[in-house]
Amino acid sequence: MTSTATDTPVIPVTDATFAAEVLASDLPVLVDFTAAWCGPCRMIAPVLAELAAEEAGRLKIVKLDVDANPATQAAYGVLSMPTLLLFRAGEPVKSVVGARPKRRLRQDLADELPWLAPR
Repeated sequence: MTSTATDTPVIPVTDATFAAEVLASDLPVLVDFTAAWCGPCRMIAPVLAELAAEEAGRLKIVKLDVDANPATQAAYGVLSMPTLLLFRAGEPVKSVVGARPKRRLRQDLADELPWLAPR
């Protein structure tokens, strides 16, 4: 299945594709640790899709289903959903737990990615 900016700008990743999609990425990567049963995860999904479309080429946003991919979840000690982990050069540099509006998410990430700051 191919992904385009018009259908899903948030790219699904798995334990098997995590290293290639996230750790080896030239761009900063925001990883959404999510689960189908998680209500707040469903609330933040459209916020992440908007952000991915707006910041295409500067920020990559991916989602990882924790139920189907427990190894990556365990490797990063993720216990609450949704947890957003920001990676730069293969290293986690910022963690945000819980759903929030886009403006607040931009604000929360702005210390690591100053160009994301809300105007």
